[in-house]
Amino acid sequence: MKKALVFWVEEYFYNPKTLQKLLSYLLLPLSWLYCFVMYLRYKMQKAEDFGIHIVSVGNLTVGGSGKTPLVTALAQKYTKSAVILRGYGRKSSGMIVVKDKYGICCNVQISGDEAMIYAKKLPDAIVIVSEERKIAIQKAKELGCEIIFLDDAYSKHDIKKRDILIHVETKNDFCLPSGPYRERLWKGKKALVVQEGIDFTREVHVNNPTPKMSLVTAIARPERLDKYLPSVVAKHCFEDHHTFTKEELETILEKDGATSLLVTLKDYVKIEAFGLPLSLLDLELKLGNKIKGTSKNSSDTQRESKKM
Repeated sequence: MKKALVFWVEEYFYNPKTLQKLLSYLLLPLSWLYCFVMYLRYKMQKAEDFGIHIVSVGNLTVGGSGKTPLVTALAQKYTKSAVILRGYGRKSSGMIVVKDKYGICCNVQISGDEAMIYAKKLPDAIVIVSEERKIAIQKAKELGCEIIFLDDAYSKHDIKKRDILIHVETKNDFCLPSGPYRERLWKGKKALVVQEGIDFTREVHVNNPTPKMSLVTAIARPERLDKYLPSVVAKHCFEDHHTFTKEELETILEKDGATSLLVTLKDYVKIEAFGLPLSLLDLELKLGNKIKGTSKNSSDTQRESKKM
């Protein structure tokens, strides 16, 4: 039931059918109210300067957009960086140092899947999860970091930072609950707006490929993977951040007659301990000139937001 609801909502937000469009229009008064409240919230907040360079990578809509690989690509250029994120889906709360200069400090249940990706992909970075970003920023400074990357923090208007926004294509341009927009690019708010295929591209390869692979994935809008997939015997899509059990994955392997499960790194970090045959659909980003140097030297640019 939960899985079906999640996929219905993703369709409603990004590729609505006729009845979903009707519902979207019926909810417009609430959408206008929501967007106005978010604008007032933006206007009432004053950005605090933490005395350290901070870069936020996010998007204006709900759901996945490629923030994690973009943050990874940017942070890889530094030896004294920190990545800070909320840690959605983790079975913990408060501020937790997931990785320090000595190594990984907790398991994926405590960190959440996305934080563990950073911990494994960024050997030189500090990784911190915290609902309160300001507390985590202070901790990163204490640990000697010289630059901080915030995952999905455009809405933190009370933090002085450089914003990078990933543009996401959608046929529904409304704010919540009529559409997927959490906020707009408000007038006076500076951000570098980038788009996949124009400002950065993905380079995908499969680690440990086998003859008969079954795709298993729990990412938002899993259809994004289709153009990168090798030949697979079946596809099994779960809701974003789904917690897998060994038994359900063993059932998939047996049912499909698969020789391995093809997974993204986001899922790999959650199931590697199960000891099942896994193939990893790994990716790296190739950054264009618009993004290169953004973290320190490029001037801010702004794209006008769409009207409410």
